[in-house]
Amino acid sequence: MINSLFLINPSGEIFLEKHWKSVVSRSVCDYFLEAKEKALEPEDVPPVIHTPHHYLISIYRDKLFFLSVIQTEVPPLFVIEFLHRVAEMIQDYFGECSETVVKDHMVMVYELLEEMLDNGFPLATESNVLKEMIRPPTILRSVVNTLTGTSNVGDTLPTGQPSTIPWRRAGVRYTNNEAYFDVVEEIDAILDQSGTTVFAEIQGVVEACVKLSGMPDLTLSFMNPRLLDDVSFHPCVRYKLWESERVLSFIPPDGNFTLMTYHVNAQNLVAIPVYVKQSISFFECGSDGRLDVTVGPKQTMGKTVEGVMVTVHLPKTILSINLTATQGSYTYDNGTKLLVWDIGKLNPQKLPNLRGSLSLQAGAPKPEENPSLNIDLNIQQLAISGLKVNRLDMFGEKYKPFKGVKYITKAGKFQVRT
Repeated sequence: MINSLFLINPSGEIFLEKHWKSVVSRSVCDYFLEAKEKALEPEDVPPVIHTPHHYLISIYRDKLFFLSVIQTEVPPLFVIEFLHRVAEMIQDYFGECSETVVKDHMVMVYELLEEMLDNGFPLATESNVLKEMIRPPTILRSVVNTLTGTSNVGDTLPTGQPSTIPWRRAGVRYTNNEAYFDVVEEIDAILDQSGTTVFAEIQGVVEACVKLSGMPDLTLSFMNPRLLDDVSFHPCVRYKLWESERVLSFIPPDGNFTLMTYHVNAQNLVAIPVYVKQSISFFECGSDGRLDVTVGPKQTMGKTVEGVMVTVHLPKTILSINLTATQGSYTYDNGTKLLVWDIGKLNPQKLPNLRGSLSLQAGAPKPEENPSLNIDLNIQQLAISGLKVNRLDMFGEKYKPFKGVKYITKAGKFQVRT
């Protein structure tokens, strides 16, 4: 399975390496670094690279490369999923996943990697299980460990490991029982200059935070589950029941976890929440150009569009820009020719506009194509696909009503009142 793991920063420096079997020389990373230099963006590096003696499988998360070295053929997605688990575990333990954080907690990161893989095979990847074995860092615990020479590794095996439900620790007790489920969706769409949708798809994820006593058994159903395609579940979900009845039945882990991810490829059903009026023109050789961009809300169903950011990759022949923004602020990197306009919240009564002049290099030819615009935005409490929760049933012990949701109590179960 996984022989070695290397963490590499964007400049190509290896700042962490971990080997589970034989030690692999750092020179194997040269194949990866060569592919990185050829890629225009870090995300463009091929996730799987074949070398004469190894396979290199990598992901790019939080401005870091997680590179695994494999000596035998394995399903690449299996390794990629594990690498994402490593990044999420660092984020969960230390608050962020960055080079500085990893270097500051190098010993604990090694302890986590040792528990997450056993001889190269995934063993414990659930946050609540790992926290029983390796206690999260605190200032007091760090001081005690330094004075006594002890480590954060526990002396006993997690209570859930020997059971048939290894993702949940046994004997969980809470004074206030509560659970939260968030549906987060991202639209990936391409629009032409007239605003017509050329391509659109939705990537969704259901994040959960469950803090329930005992061993609860939950059932979650949707009003329109047929919308979902290419669904991936947490191991706690009973997949056969989903296949037959399109119902999520599961015993959840304790704490935060991702219940499911899904894909919606419905180009005609996707309502793009904003529209863009753009005019980027260049004059004859050696002359200037003009840029005029306006962004406005469209299909938002009464919700506010927040966190709007427009990114423009300008042509390499641009020498300088002189723009004025009616809302927000913009930054321009003359080295990468990247223009970023941070708008913030959209006001339907006063649409934000960015306009001004573009100066071309002397003697440079007129750009053949207009640059494309990338738009990032955020809309709270809106599932753009139309996915809605029908009901949530919970069996087991009698719980107090969860915060933020109204429930009907019937024979020890709770039903969502929608």
